[in-house]
Amino acid sequence: MRPITPAGIRPPFARYSHAMEVEAGSRMVFCSGQLGIAADETIPDDVEGQAELCFKAIGIILAGAGMGFADIVRINAYVTAREHMKGYMEVRDRFTADPPPASTLMIVSGFTRPEFLVEIEVVAASLPAQG
Repeated sequence: MRPITPAGIRPPFARYSHAMEVEAGSRMVFCSGQLGIAADETIPDDVEGQAELCFKAIGIILAGAGMGFADIVRINAYVTAREHMKGYMEVRDRFTADPPPASTLMIVSGFTRPEFLVEIEVVAASLPAQG
């Protein structure tokens, strides 16, 4: 994977890459959007707690494919209000590797249940094991 942040356009607003190049033949994993709900059905009241649960679920999914957070090439995240952006980004930055993946953050009107504040989906890629 190679980050692409070309000269001639404004640098990223936060810790993300404008684009990530993925080598042909890479294994790809497309992760559905994860919501901030624990296995015991509890939902934290704050965006940071929910984002932590989202990324922990993503980590488990990636591990099931033999991948990890360093393999993430793209994040799409959705929050329900502008005030949730900072908390989400702080959690995202703890879970993402260098170089940071390409990332989009959108404000949406809501999710399937009103207590959800954030939803996160990722695309990950890794080269097949050499053998």
